[in-house]
Amino acid sequence: MPRLKLLALQLLVAIVALGIWQLFSTVPIAGKLWLPPFFFSTPVDVAKQVIAWFATGVIWKHLVITLWESMLAFALGSAAGVLVGFWFARQPRVAAVFDPYVKMVNALPRVVLAPIFTLWLGLGIWSKVALGVTLVFFVVFFNVYQGVKETSATLVDNARMLGMSERQMMRHVFWPSALSWMFSSLHTSIGFAVVGAVVGEYLGAAAGLGYLIQQAEGSFDVAGVFAGMFVLSVFVILIDLMVSLVERRLLVWRPQAGAQPTD
Repeated sequence: MPRLKLLALQLLVAIVALGIWQLFSTVPIAGKLWLPPFFFSTPVDVAKQVIAWFATGVIWKHLVITLWESMLAFALGSAAGVLVGFWFARQPRVAAVFDPYVKMVNALPRVVLAPIFTLWLGLGIWSKVALGVTLVFFVVFFNVYQGVKETSATLVDNARMLGMSERQMMRHVFWPSALSWMFSSLHTSIGFAVVGAVVGEYLGAAAGLGYLIQQAEGSFDVAGVFAGMFVLSVFVILIDLMVSLVERRLLVWRPQAGAQPTD
């Protein structure tokens, strides 16, 4: 599908959804409002709140703090997930020993960890970063681990027959095999990094988008809550676009889906 046509369809979905929301929250249907503005606000009010935040500059301080926390959590969690995933995949004995502990830690509800990180690391950014890292790490770890394990056995055998060292195998065989899996996990982990930062701010902070949403919720400002969620959504989409650019650069050798082979 052409890029412009795809973008137009995506915008159409957003316009239709916002139109339905505006209609049901402002126009009585069958004698009542199906989305009362007190509980659901309206797209117009949300847009006014977002514009007011940017016009007055209130949002910038909170946005920068959440961005910094999210990027740190994303970078640290992704790096740790890649390194440990490769290590476990190349050391089956180590993976077998730590397997029950990895599953046990992964099963812990992350929201429960947020107050513990706040107790250990205080109300600063590091408690939010730690929570984000715990969310990002396992997403990346399991994908990288599986990506290395799924490397073609024939390709590995041929590389060994050619006399490749372990370092060369890692660079030319296992790393390319894991890249697709890794970037798939990175697209997902972006949202988790932001969730970790925002949840941490929501539970205890003096600034950040999570703090802004918590303040709006405390004063029953539904438009403010949705405005904060909208800013977060745009924020995540922009970061995801950056990851997609890096992915296309590093996976330039991978054939595009639906591409026809050339003679």
